Amino acid sequence: MMKRQFLVCAVLLFTFFLAFACTKQAAPEENFSGTIEALPMNDDTNNSSEETVFNLQLREILSRAGLPEAMAKSIHDNAGADPSFIMDLLAVLQEDPYLYVLVDKQHPLPSDYAPNDLIQLSEIKDDVSYLLNRGDLSLRKAAADALEEMAAAAGADGITLLVSSTYRSFAYQKQVYARNAAELGELEANRVSAKPGESQHQLGLAADFGSITNDFAESKAGLWMAENASAYGWSLSFPKDFEDVTGYSWESWHFRYVGKNLSYFIDAYFDGIQQYALQFINEWLKQ
Repeated sequence: MMKRQFLVCAVLLFTFFLAFACTKQAAPEENFSGTIEALPMNDDTNNSSEETVFNLQLREILSRAGLPEAMAKSIHDNAGADPSFIMDLLAVLQEDPYLYVLVDKQHPLPSDYAPNDLIQLSEIKDDVSYLLNRGDLSLRKAAADALEEMAAAAGADGITLLVSSTYRSFAYQKQVYARNAAELGELEANRVSAKPGESQHQLGLAADFGSITNDFAESKAGLWMAENASAYGWSLSFPKDFEDVTGYSWESWHFRYVGKNLSYFIDAYFDGIQQYALQFINEWLKQ
């Protein structure tokens, strides 16, 4: 299924790139007031049919992705004028699909999903640059390698990263959510805890750092990560004031490893908001 999706995406990307090459001009300014669906069609008869396909398909994807209008307009205009957005997207889609899979309240993982390359961090033979809160913490190999790279860079700046939580199975997340629901009530638990299947931790690519409280944001490690984590492929999943977008209250300590290509894509086009980028990619893959 993933290979088929990639081939479809590659064809669309080629079509979009061809449209850019054929027109050799920036997309006209569009009125993005209201909804994206209300955008007027470009009536320039000199534009090719490929450009029309480009505008229509991208416009539809942006609409379904639920992005803010200003962000959608910027992406639409830039993608029409410069192939960089499409090429950066292609770079992301060439990587492991689980780096960009959308996992949230509307898009849960199967109950039987478990990564097949988990590494227990305490058993890594070489010395590591971070501290562990517990001895049973695991990550997928790519994330473990990226964690060490990031922690070593932090260490060079005099910062020691403390890893407090990592991979959680579906069954374990079920226990976590049940405990939070019992303590806080289901309504509040839904703001601060994922139901089983809806947690990024099940991917083996997410890690919680430090105190697992928002005091982390003002700590030396938290400030360093806010400034530098994306350079090592780590992205903040639940930023402040975006609960209506992510479904969860602010978690300054929760980062997901998405890879350097996707972390750049998130920062360059989606204002650093991981959820927006993943929603866009999820809609793109439906084409």
